[in-house]
Parts: sequence; structure tokens; C-alpha cells
Amino acid sequence: MSDLETRIAQGRGDATAELVLRGGTVWDLVTDTMITGDVAICGDTIVGIGADYAGHAVVDVTGLTLVPGFIDTHLHIESSLVTPFEFDRCVTPLGVTTAICDPHEIANVIGIEGIRYFQQASEHTLMDIRVQLSSCVPSTEMETAGARIDAEDLAALMKHPSGIGLAEFMNYPGVIHRDPGAMAKLRLFDGRHIDGHCPQLSGRDLNAYAAAGIRTEHEATTADEALEKLQKGMRVLIREGSVSKDLHALQPLLTDVTAPYMCLCTDDRNPLDIGEEGHLNFMIAELIRLGTSPLAAYRAASLSGAEAFGLKDRGQIAPGRRADIVALSDVASCRVAKVIAGGVVVDEAAFASRGGVAPVARRSVRAPHLTARDFRTTPNREETDVIGILEGKIITEHLHETVPIVDGDTPPDPARDLARIAVVERHGKNGNIANGFVRGFGLKAGAIASTVCHDHHNIACVGVDYADMALAANRLAQIEGGFVVAQDGKVLAELSLPVAGLMSLAPFEQVRADLECLRSAATSLGVTLREPFLQLAFLALPVIPALKITDRGMVDVRRFELIG
Repeated sequence: MSDLETRIAQGRGDATAELVLRGGTVWDLVTDTMITGDVAICGDTIVGIGADYAGHAVVDVTGLTLVPGFIDTHLHIESSLVTPFEFDRCVTPLGVTTAICDPHEIANVIGIEGIRYFQQASEHTLMDIRVQLSSCVPSTEMETAGARIDAEDLAALMKHPSGIGLAEFMNYPGVIHRDPGAMAKLRLFDGRHIDGHCPQLSGRDLNAYAAAGIRTEHEATTADEALEKLQKGMRVLIREGSVSKDLHALQPLLTDVTAPYMCLCTDDRNPLDIGEEGHLNFMIAELIRLGTSPLAAYRAASLSGAEAFGLKDRGQIAPGRRADIVALSDVASCRVAKVIAGGVVVDEAAFASRGGVAPVARRSVRAPHLTARDFRTTPNREETDVIGILEGKIITEHLHETVPIVDGDTPPDPARDLARIAVVERHGKNGNIANGFVRGFGLKAGAIASTVCHDHHNIACVGVDYADMALAANRLAQIEGGFVVAQDGKVLAELSLPVAGLMSLAPFEQVRADLECLRSAATSLGVTLREPFLQLAFLALPVIPALKITDRGMVDVRRFELIG
């Protein structure tokens, strides 16, 4: 029989099903009803529910509630600091069976080869990794990235089966002011899904942005902002990452009425937070704890995401749908007991049987050798712009402070929580070094440096001692990128990320342990932020208000221009 005939025969019970889940209760998120009976699976497809089936393999799910697999509707796997294969092993057991990723982090380092790496990896993972095509590489013309991707480059990648459409269109000024390069990409994806990114955009500017055919948005940080975007036809993705934490602000908006139009995403979440809290399972449990109905929370985590991104083959446990199923021992706390991904029972044996793809972008750190003098400034006035960190957000404040000039330099002032922040071009393009001030780290000594530096991924360094800043930044080249904490001429802790300076080749458990050491080392310097490394990385992203820094200087994001 053909695959079609086989599915029909197994669904009718005329042939033995390949896999049967027995003893559980299916929670149908469309009708909010509980359905008893077996779940029959043929290959990667559900073929029967609510009846008794014979199976070549039977999985006992007695007493468990079965819900559709969770869909992370927007994330950058690189921000998990591990390869797609380790991300799969880390997150799929928590119930995430579909990840809609934008590989623009690695694309900013090596271009379309980075996207191809993710496309190839998606062919081997247990979870279904859907690879959106990166729209903004670089994100603006106010930074130096390792590559540039234009519309014609994207056209060559569009036929891969992992694709859905165009990833987050961060250059929202380019959309509303009709930049020719932006228009070319939007025209290329006309009629296909286009993901949004428009923080704090409202009124006619938001109308213009949505009129371009952009249908989803994950940058809303207040309920009022999210409400306007819903009213203007956009699906709002509630985000809870390692730095960007918007769940509490948007939770009141998620109801049984709005749940069909709201989804869940993590954007950027590292193994430390995944290990301590969880992933989408944590978001679901937290929403329910805050008062969201379980129906709205689970719908936003699955069916709503499938419908928002045109994935009509999933999001419901029903015949003909992809066999992505999460078996829960407790609904309110989203306690995951067992996961089926594409008809495969998720366990270590299943992970061991996957294929693989060779890592790419080794030895990608080609920054100039730095000395303490590189972090001095040459000001002609004491008034200076200061980036103000808002913990739990990637938006910042644009502060103004008076810093006395000392020996031709405006030095850091730990007593006032004014640290030097620097971005160093590391792609071998021009060797740019830009310096500024940041408030919010609480640093009293030493320095922290990173090659995770959104989205251009140059070297970002923050410190109060120039020699330690030089040591930390230079060490990054020796370890092929990553994170370094230094004090008094010594490296206190480090994590090597040799894949594009973004991802480790180690198991996620080792990365998690190294992050714990890094966090402890940062705390010993006086750092008060819970997640200082990703917080530092986002200070260089010039498409998120209000004040940021790139290798070309300080950026006033509201004006979308370099300062001085």
C-alpha cells in the first residue's frame, strides 16, 4: 500500500498501527473537551484518536493528559550557546517539538553559509526546526557585520523544505520609509509569511509597517503596545527570554478570546535559564500561575502558533496531524512526562540515532590586538551620553551624565556605576573600536568581554579597568570566541564558543556548568545583573531603543543615527 492508503487503513483499524499511546486522555484545544481512548500513529502522522487500536509498539500513558507539542514561534538557536543538535537534546524533552528559528546570528558572521548550516541541521533533529530566512544582515548600516545578505542571496535559499518565510524585519525605518533594499526583500516574499520586529512602533508608522504584509510581532513590552498590534491585524508573540522578559507585562492580555491570536516565544534563552526554569513549559506554568486559563496558555503554546505561521499539519491531536504530542502528569505546572516528536518517542536512544552536520565558522575572531590605551576616550566636553540598562528588557534608557576629564580621558567611575563599554570589530574588516559609558552592571573591578554581540557579533566589552578589558578581549581570539571574565590581570572564568564565536561544541550540560562559573565570577566583580552576558550583548543592537553602541559609535535609535 502507499503511504496514503497505509494511513487510512491504520486509522480505520484495518491494519495495525505503528505506534499506539494507551491509557491517556487527549485534551482537544479546539473544543476544550477531554477525549478518552488510544492515539494511533503511522510514521510521523496521527491517524486515530478516541478509539481502541492495536499497535506494533504501545506506549503506556495511563493517567497522563495529552496535549499538542509546543511551538516556539521565534528564537535564535545560537543564543542557546549550543549547536542545533544540542539544543534539540536540551529542549525537546521539555515538550518543544517545533522551533521557528531565525539564524541571523551566524548569518551576520558568515552569511548564507550559516543559514545553510541550519537548513542542513534541520534535516536531522528530532524536533522540527523551521528555518526562517534572515531579513536584516546587517541589521543597519550603523555597524560592521561579517557578511551582507541581499534579496538575491535569499532567493537561492527559498526552496529548502524547512522554510516558512522571511525572518523578523528589524529595519522598520527601512520599511516605513520604503528603502529600496527593504522593498526588494518584501517583494520577494510577497504572499509568504513575513515576521515582524517593531519595538514601540504605533500610530500611522505601525499602520505602514503592517501594510507591508508583516503579520507577527514579538517586540511588544507593554499590554497597550500589544493590544494596538493585535487591533492592527498582527499576531503577538509573548516573549520570555534570558534578558527580554515580557510575559508578566502581556499576561493580562492573554484570554480565551485573544489566545487564537497570541503565541509564545523565547527569542534568546540560554541553557542556564533552561536548566533552572525551563523553556515554553516554564512560560505555560507561569501564565497559569498568574491567572491565565489553562486553555488559553496551552493554545498559545501550540495551535495558535501553528495557525499564525501557516503550519496546518500540527497544533491539534487529531487524525492527519503531525504526531507531536506532550504527555503531562500535571497540567497546571506543565510537568512533562513524555514527548513524541514526529512520531518518535523522545529519549536518549532517539537522539543517538540522529545524523549530523559538520560545524562551520571556526576561527572567526579576527580582531586587532588590544592594549589598555584602546579603551581611553578623547573627549572635548564633560557631558556624555550613557546607556542605561533596564534589567529584564533589551530596550535601554538614554541617560546624560557629567564625567570629569582626567589626563585627556573620561574614565569609568564605579562609585556612580559608570562603566566603560566598548565594541571592537572582529571580522577582519576595519578594526574599528568604539567606546562609551553604561550604567546598570554594578561593576566594581575587572572586565567582561563577549563575541555574542547582537546582531553584528563583534566583541563587546564592559569594565572599569582598561588593562583587564584588553586582557578579556584578547583572550576571546585565543579561545575562538565566547565569554571571558577578567580581574587584576587574570582570567577568572571563560566559555569557548568556537562555532562562529556563538556556539559551543560541548554538551549543553557542560555549557550550563561553565555559565554558572561565569555568573559567579561576574558577581565577584560586583555585577548585580542576573544575566550580565546576554544583557551586554544586546547593548550593541541598534534597532532596539533608546541608546546603543556599535563599532562605529553610540547610536540614538529613536533618531536612527550615530551620535557625533
